[in-house]
Amino acid sequence: MTPDDTGKAYNTITHLWEREGFDRSNGIAQHQRAFAFVKQRRQALDVGCGCTGRIINLLSDQGFSPEGVDISSEMLRIAKSNKPDVTFHHADICKWELPSRYDFISAWDSLWHIPLEQQEQVLGKLLSALHLGGVCIFSCGGVDEAGEHTDSTMGPEVYYASLGIDGFLKVIADNNCICRHLEYDQYPEMHTYFIVQKA
Repeated sequence: MTPDDTGKAYNTITHLWEREGFDRSNGIAQHQRAFAFVKQRRQALDVGCGCTGRIINLLSDQGFSPEGVDISSEMLRIAKSNKPDVTFHHADICKWELPSRYDFISAWDSLWHIPLEQQEQVLGKLLSALHLGGVCIFSCGGVDEAGEHTDSTMGPEVYYASLGIDGFLKVIADNNCICRHLEYDQYPEMHTYFIVQKA
């Protein structure tokens, strides 16, 4: 599946995030941990921002000027209607040229939809867009080996991939960054997140 295919799939399931039972606290505590490493609070970017605005709101509350980017046009339509004062970009993160440098980048539950062969390049692009001392938080599949699969649990078939823990650590080191925190936060599920700082 291509990122465009993923965007089209997400266009059909925005209701999953808009429903009353959606857990809006998901990822918030992890972001709070990441904020402890932040040096400056200027521009921030939410990659795969979705429609809820919960990470955008959190970034605003923390003193950042946030932007969002997503491949799903319908997710962005809802996000823009809720937060008209925020800049949102409709783009494929694999091809998109980031318009700025950032003090904080969040890619929560989004990088795993990027084709496996492009994940190293995309993560490197995000890390290179950090100011010195800038922080990136991203979640991933915490598997030992790189791999990919599709899943239709949410309804439409959606693609997932992971470089594996060692693969992500290599990209972090290759981009002059330091892994400040690595956690399997839903163990025994393989949901894992990194907090990374530009050295």
